[in-house]
Amino acid sequence: MQRRSFLKTASLGAAGAVAAPFVNTRTANAQDTITWNMVTSWPKNFPALGTGASQLAERIEAMSGGRLKIKVHGAGEMVPAMEVFDAVSQGTAEMGHSASYYWRGKVAASQFFTAVPFGMTTTETNAWLYNGGGMELWDELYAKHNLKPFAVGNTGAQAAGWFKKEIKSLQDMQGLKLRLPGLAGEAMNEIGVTTMTTPGSEIFTSLETGVLDAADWVGPYNDLAFGLHQVAKYYYTLAWNEPSAILEGTVNLDAWNALPDDLKAVVSEATKAANLSMISEFAMRNAEALKTLVDEHGVEVRAFPDDVMEALYAASRKVIQAQVDNDPDSAKVYESYKNFQAKLRPFTDVSEFAYLKARDKVVTD
Repeated sequence: MQRRSFLKTASLGAAGAVAAPFVNTRTANAQDTITWNMVTSWPKNFPALGTGASQLAERIEAMSGGRLKIKVHGAGEMVPAMEVFDAVSQGTAEMGHSASYYWRGKVAASQFFTAVPFGMTTTETNAWLYNGGGMELWDELYAKHNLKPFAVGNTGAQAAGWFKKEIKSLQDMQGLKLRLPGLAGEAMNEIGVTTMTTPGSEIFTSLETGVLDAADWVGPYNDLAFGLHQVAKYYYTLAWNEPSAILEGTVNLDAWNALPDDLKAVVSEATKAANLSMISEFAMRNAEALKTLVDEHGVEVRAFPDDVMEALYAASRKVIQAQVDNDPDSAKVYESYKNFQAKLRPFTDVSEFAYLKARDKVVTD
């Protein structure tokens, strides 16, 4: 089976050692040219995720008039994919591009800044971040780890994943080995599934060799690029697990504080532009890729049966409550998230949701 050549750059083991910190904390002058390193959790130039990191770097350099240059490193080139958080926190690199729920073992509340099972849509999530206090809470949480966070993209609603066998009931889920990170992974564990956080570059081989029975990755665009349809037949699309999935940019706080105010503004505005750009790209590319998967590769699109969805909802509530009860930071962040979702839902129901239901009844072409 053939996979895309960019997987060759994605090995986690390519750079296991963490170099000594080299962040320059001297406050930059207006005429200085500053060069940063950005480490990522994605293969170099991987569609949307890897290219999104590169485009963010290009945007910052252009908006700064060349005064702030960013050198982008794919997963494994400078540090392994799952060491981005530590590398930026410690100053091995000035900037990172990843997903916050990968750090749940270090910062439990970080998971709320990627995806919440049965949580807010992408539009609602951005409203929380930019207008509902979400970014302020993220700043507060990450400052404890010498980091300045940003939203640098969003995949939109993700697929529930690729399964080698069809799921007809809750019983069919028992004992499955599934790649699924974050709170959704914990909820799956509650209903009898064994989950793991497998790096993206290893998903194909893990499915092919039987290490995994099923895997979530992103959505049709990225899943097609990794060739996951070659090793699993059934594609489950109910986005209960990640109805919105924020991509995380991090900046070492010492490096951030050393920037002049105008370059801080450049980075802040560039991340907002990157967020919108990625959302727009995924909306188009996912539609194109889903058609390719179904029409050209015979992928069978499925939805989980009701008993599975009901069990996942109950399990999601349980794991979130357990985390809130045991972590004050999680309690503070989730209280804000939950209250904002409750505030927005009535309008979402009578606007976008109502429109989609109406459109589905009358539009047939």
